[in-house]
Parts: sequence; structure tokens; C-alpha cells
Amino acid sequence: MSFVLNELSEQVIAAAASHKRVLVKGSGSKGFYGNPASGTTENMILLDVAAYKGVIEYEPSELVMTAACGTPLQEIEKLLDEQNQMLPWEPPHFGPGATIGGTIATGLAGPRRMSAGATADFVLGTRMMNAEGGLLRFGGQVMKNVAGYDVSRLLVGSLGIFGPLMEISFKVLPKPLVEKTLRHACTINQALDLFRQVHARSLCISASSWVPKEGKNGHLYVRLSGSGVAVSQAKTQLPGDELADADARAFWLSLREQTHPFFNDATIWRVAVPPLAGKMNEAIPLVEWGGAQRWLRQVQDTRHVRHNAQQLGGHATLFRYPGPDAIPGDGVFHPFRSNIEGITRRLKNALDPRGIFNPDRLIKNL
Repeated sequence: MSFVLNELSEQVIAAAASHKRVLVKGSGSKGFYGNPASGTTENMILLDVAAYKGVIEYEPSELVMTAACGTPLQEIEKLLDEQNQMLPWEPPHFGPGATIGGTIATGLAGPRRMSAGATADFVLGTRMMNAEGGLLRFGGQVMKNVAGYDVSRLLVGSLGIFGPLMEISFKVLPKPLVEKTLRHACTINQALDLFRQVHARSLCISASSWVPKEGKNGHLYVRLSGSGVAVSQAKTQLPGDELADADARAFWLSLREQTHPFFNDATIWRVAVPPLAGKMNEAIPLVEWGGAQRWLRQVQDTRHVRHNAQQLGGHATLFRYPGPDAIPGDGVFHPFRSNIEGITRRLKNALDPRGIFNPDRLIKNL
């Protein structure tokens, strides 16, 4: 592994010396996400970090793992499964070669995010390569880290604009003892009402979704996770029929990997709003996370979608698009608030002063 690391370091040093930009790439399973990197083949090199892989340390009793960026998610999940453990944020793969580096760099989470937390909540520390080919360490490898700014979590979802994440330490969790999924036919308004009703109740809901079917009709899905007693009690307080375990697993996997028929569209928007936010005046969405995540297709007015999301306290992202011509002038991501963009630019200047890593991927002209 040290040989691969040295080789990657030499490529970065050479790129910086020749004033070229660096496009960081792993398996490419999430390459569609974010703005296209600016530059031409003449002034850019491809830094393929997929070869730097392997689990560096894993302590099942401590619920902590450290892995190199190119380590496949499938390998990590297989190792965790042997210990009856899991990645708590249920990250999407979007491809068989998905890596832990790409998972952290995009910061995407699956259905369990509503109960377990976001990707950043489980990152303990990182090692990142800078423009001089050196390694910067942030955070640590244990749950109680040293005091100071938690830069490692700021790197989650940064799409590699500060530099490639070479190693990541993260928390894992035991798998729940029991999981059951209920399905209930209802309208989106009825689903949102139910989300509000159960929001303050201590039910063991680990995932929820409303999927449109015809017009305003659809199905509400609720996944219960926990002890047998807790799941049984929750079932008595919620509407719906129990799905067979295999059908339930297939459904949640189809949402995580976006293989559900709803996502069979070239353009998909992701809207994130507070869980108890009202209904948006847009096309009928697919709803997740108790109302906090909403997927839209066939959006006609980009400005209206973003304005509506902002009015509800959230933001709208062009998640998938057919080509560069479909991207709004200010990029696929909702325009950053001025203070957040200012912090991001200052951090970019501090960690990548030459501006060579993944130009424009997160913010246009950065």
C-alpha cells in the first residue's frame, strides 16, 4: 500500500509542478454527482485512487474501522456482516465498484439516515493528500478525539475539492435484532400527516417513504428496527400490512440504489427540507426520511423549485442530469449562503492554495 501511496503522491507533485489540475477518481460510481470538473485533457490529469485499498484497522468490540479510500464498500460490508455490524448511514453504492472514499467524498446516505444520522456523524478522522503530495491528518481513530476544529467532518461531501481523502476512520453499529416493514395505501397528504404524528413518538422507525402510484395515490412504507418487543409494539400503533422480509429488503435497496422505477428518468432533483415542512407545489415527489428528503422529476422551472425549497427552510439539488446543457448557470447545487461559501473558499485556500483539486465540482469557479 505504501508503494501506491508514494506513486499517487508523485503524480500530484508532478501535476502541481506543471500547473495542471487534478481530477480525483475512484471507481466512478458516483461520477455523475456534482458539477462537471472544468478543464481540458491538456491541463488536467486523472488521479485514480482506486488502487489504494484495504482495511487498515478494524476493532469490532470498539465499533471502529479505518480503511483506505479505494476499499470497495462491498468488501467493508461483508467484513462487518460477519460481525453482525453495519454502516449506520446505509450509503448508496450506485455501482458494484463503489468505494469508501467516494462514499465519504459525496456524503450521500440511504434510507436509515433519518434515524441513524448523516454520513458526517460517523466520521472520526481522515488522512488527506495536499498539493505538495504530503498527507494531512484530521481527527483520529477513536470516538473521543482531541479538542479543536473537526475538519474531518467538513471534508464529508466536499467532492474532493480540498484534496483526495486517502484514509478514513469511521464508526459502525450493530445490526438491529429485528426489522419489519409496513405498507399502507394513502395520499401524500395523509403520509405527511402521519409523519407529523409519529415525529415526537418514540417508535423504532428506521426508514420511511411515500411512493406515488397514480395521481395523488401511493403507498407509505415504514421500516421498524429494534428488539422484537419494540417492533411488535410499534406495529400496533401504525397502519399498514407487513411485507415479506425479502420484499422489504428489495424495496429499501431499490430506494438506496435508485433502481426503483420512479428514478427511470434522465433528470432527477433532490429536495432537502425540515421533516415537518409542508407540501411543495411541484410535481408529485417520492418522499423519504419522514418528509425531509423529496425526489422530483420532470421539473419545468428550476428557480421555482429552489425558491420553494428555500421558503421551506431547505435546498434543491439537480441530482442527475442528461448533459451539461441541463445544468443551471449557478451549478447543480443550491446556491450556498454567503457565509457558508466564504468558509468553503477560505478552507480551499488553506488546504489547496494552488487550486488544483477537482475544480468546480462543488461550487462554480472554485
